[in-house]
Amino acid sequence: MNFSHKPVMLAEVIDGLNIRPGGIYVDCTLGGAGHSSAIAQKLDGRGLLIGLDQDPEALAAASERLAVYGALVKTVGRNFSEIASVLSSLNIESVDGILYDLGVSSYQLDNPSRGFSYMHEAPLDMRMNPQSGITAGDLVNSLSQEKLAEIIQSYGEERWASRIAGFIIEERRHKNICTTGQLVQIIKKAIPAGARRDGPHPAKRTFQALRIAVNRELEILQQALRDGIKFLRTGGRICVITFHSLEDRLVKEVFKSVAKGCICPPRLPVCLCGKQKELKIITGKPLVPTETELKDNPRARSAKLRIAERF
Repeated sequence: MNFSHKPVMLAEVIDGLNIRPGGIYVDCTLGGAGHSSAIAQKLDGRGLLIGLDQDPEALAAASERLAVYGALVKTVGRNFSEIASVLSSLNIESVDGILYDLGVSSYQLDNPSRGFSYMHEAPLDMRMNPQSGITAGDLVNSLSQEKLAEIIQSYGEERWASRIAGFIIEERRHKNICTTGQLVQIIKKAIPAGARRDGPHPAKRTFQALRIAVNRELEILQQALRDGIKFLRTGGRICVITFHSLEDRLVKEVFKSVAKGCICPPRLPVCLCGKQKELKIITGKPLVPTETELKDNPRARSAKLRIAERF
C-alpha cells in the first residue's frame, strides 16, 4: 500500500519555523515526509534535518522520499519522546526548530491491518509501532469495567463511556473482542439510537481513546515538548499540530508554563525562585486550516497549530 499523507497547514508550518538555510531542524513525526520535504528544500549545504518516526513503515517510506536530499537529512526510528537521547547521541547541543505533527497519518488510517479506523474491518491493534507494546485488543479484553470507562471518558470525552465499558465487559464474557468491526457493533448497541443520529461516527471517541491509551500519547507528550524546548537555541521555533482538544490543551499549558517568568508570591519584594522565561508564544490563539485546505483535505478539519520561540 502506498504511504501517502497530505501535510496539514504546510505553508503555516514552514512560515512558523522561520527556517534558516544553515540551521538544524527536527521533524518529530515524519509520517509521509510532507513537512520534512518542504523543510529540506529550504536548507543549504550547512543545514540538517533530523526526522523521527516510531512506525517502521513510515520511516522506510519517508527515508526513500528524502533520499534525494542526501546528507541534509538523517532519519531515525525512534519515538518523539526520545528526542533528548537522539540529539545527544548525534552530538547536537541545540537546534533551530522542532515540529510535532501529532495526527495519525492517512496511511495508518486507511491501512486496514493497522486497526486505527472504525471504517475498516481489521484486527484491533492501533499501535503506532507494530513491533512493541500492547494492542487495543489487549486493553478491551483485559481491563476492568471501571478502567475502560475511565479511558474512554478521559481520552475520548465520551458521555456514554460507562455504558460502552459495560457492554464491552458483557460481550467479552462470551468471546474475545478481536476486530474493529466487533467493537464498532458493541459501541453502537451501547449508545442510544437518539444519540447516534447526530454528530460524528458513534465509535470515533472510543477509538480515539483506545489509540491514545495504547500509544501513551498524552502520557509522553508533555515531557517530550519540554525536552524539545530545552534543545532550542535562542530564536529557535517550536511548532505543534494537534488534532483533538486534549492534545491542544496540554500543548497550550506547556507553552504557557515555559513562557512564564517569576512564580514567587506577589508579596515578596524580590524574586527568590529564579525562574526565567524560556519561550515567547507566537500564536496567542492556535492557527487553523483555511477553507481552501479543508476542501482539499477534510481530515485537517480538527487541526490546530501552536507556535512558540525560544528566548
